[in-house]
Amino acid sequence: MNVAVIGSGGREHSICYKLKQSKNLKKLICIPGNAGTSRLCKNINVDIFDFDQLYKEIKKEEIELVIVGPEVPLVKGIKDFLEKKKIKVFGPSKKASQLEGSKIFLKNFCSKFKIPSAKYKEVKSIEEASQCIDDYGLPIVVKSDGLAAGKGVTICKKKEQALNDVKSIFEGKFESSKKVILEEFLKGEEASYFVITDGINFLPIGTAQDHKRIFEKDEGPNTGGMGAYSPSYLITDDVESKVINKIIKPTLDGMRKINARFSGILYAGLMIEGSEPKLIEYNIRFGDPECQILMMRMKSDFLKLVSDVIEETLNQNKIEWIADPGITVVAANKGYPEKYEKDKVIKNLNDIEQNDRLQIFHAGTSNNDGKITATGGRVLNSTVIDKTLKTAREKALRALDKLEWENKYYRRDIGWRVIK
Repeated sequence: MNVAVIGSGGREHSICYKLKQSKNLKKLICIPGNAGTSRLCKNINVDIFDFDQLYKEIKKEEIELVIVGPEVPLVKGIKDFLEKKKIKVFGPSKKASQLEGSKIFLKNFCSKFKIPSAKYKEVKSIEEASQCIDDYGLPIVVKSDGLAAGKGVTICKKKEQALNDVKSIFEGKFESSKKVILEEFLKGEEASYFVITDGINFLPIGTAQDHKRIFEKDEGPNTGGMGAYSPSYLITDDVESKVINKIIKPTLDGMRKINARFSGILYAGLMIEGSEPKLIEYNIRFGDPECQILMMRMKSDFLKLVSDVIEETLNQNKIEWIADPGITVVAANKGYPEKYEKDKVIKNLNDIEQNDRLQIFHAGTSNNDGKITATGGRVLNSTVIDKTLKTAREKALRALDKLEWENKYYRRDIGWRVIK
């Protein structure tokens, strides 16, 4: 099968790495890709939001199946566009993508289908926001309705901070939306739960624990994710049963009822307190960096799973995992998620011995005349499977420590709550 992966991050590099292991793969391209994917397949530098140009390249390369990595093209309707052109697409439709694309849509959906989540209110004025904060108490969660690259959610401990955040969203801080919702703050620990689904059948496709904050001990502003480990120790058999029956199944049933059947990867961001899960958010694709460690730990043929979703034969498959745990540590440009310098050269990458238990997945990198440069906020992902999480983390950090790169920054404490 001829396959194209859309995206340029660590998630897409790890998906390409996994697809290359499939006996069903004939040809692989990545659009636009990065310096890491270029070592696995052909990169094609096309604007992924120019659907007409994208289609021309896909047609020229005789691509039969497109796997969409990031959320924004899905929310903009890439699946609907390409399917009209008779190209198979792995990922949800524009309507189904509202689960991530609009937080107001999601909260109203949870309310309608009785899916456990935080109390919320859409506020339309500063006065309304002020009253809501008084009603819910502090801390309070402020959310922009639309996509904001992981930066549209703030947990505010002071009323003044919350009102300032609300005001900045009203004034257009995020291009995607000026709408705001306030949510009660949920106590507990966060975990990620993934399923792969054709809209009726689904298979759990791993658990992971993301680390969103930039600094150690989960301090500082939110990022796209500074590391993750898998499996999540919070999701016991009892919790998993509740997640499936109270959250996943009602979601898939509800989406069919509103004529927005969901197909692809459904990623539930959960808060777990006293073994009771509540839904914080849905993502309509793999998390990044959770995907990196899930692709490493998965024994099964990922391309076969994707094909089964498209053919609606997922109930005939099962997913096998490497039993050992794994971890991924994200190396970023110092200053991320705020301002940072770009284009510093990364040396010694070739000195790191990579194999089926240690991979360096590229995210924000470019290859300039044979030199690998750091072009993005998050740059590399050191991903390791080992007998214990502690030894996996030690090996992941040792690999990153070898790199010579002026702007290098990474947390050394990924998994700190469980690695004692």
